[in-house]
Amino acid sequence: MHENDISYLIRKASFDVHTVLGPGLLESVYEAALIFELQQAGLRVRSQVPLPMLYKTQRMEVGFRLDLLVEEKVIVEIKSVDTLLDVHHKQLLTYLKLSGLKLGLLINFNVSHVKEGIVRKVNGLT
Repeated sequence: MHENDISYLIRKASFDVHTVLGPGLLESVYEAALIFELQQAGLRVRSQVPLPMLYKTQRMEVGFRLDLLVEEKVIVEIKSVDTLLDVHHKQLLTYLKLSGLKLGLLINFNVSHVKEGIVRKVNGLT
């Protein structure tokens, strides 16, 4: 399955989760519900996936964790904040670079309409 098809299904699942739960809950609640929805859609999902960093020739386990990795192709970073900050965008871009993956979605569930809270990031594009 192509990244764009996976992204579509993730966005659809995010709409479903937000419709049922609404804004204002903890990220862990949205994560659990989103995992359920994605699995119901037939997608393979891993949560809290460790992401090592390679520094020069040394592999370092520095505590990076992907909220969700869908179909081993798309990273999903879940937030429940008043406003997405620049650091949130940079975090996802860093994860994309370190993993070598092409596509990530930054999803803030603490919004009136989740469409406003979904940001698509592509590795290698500004």
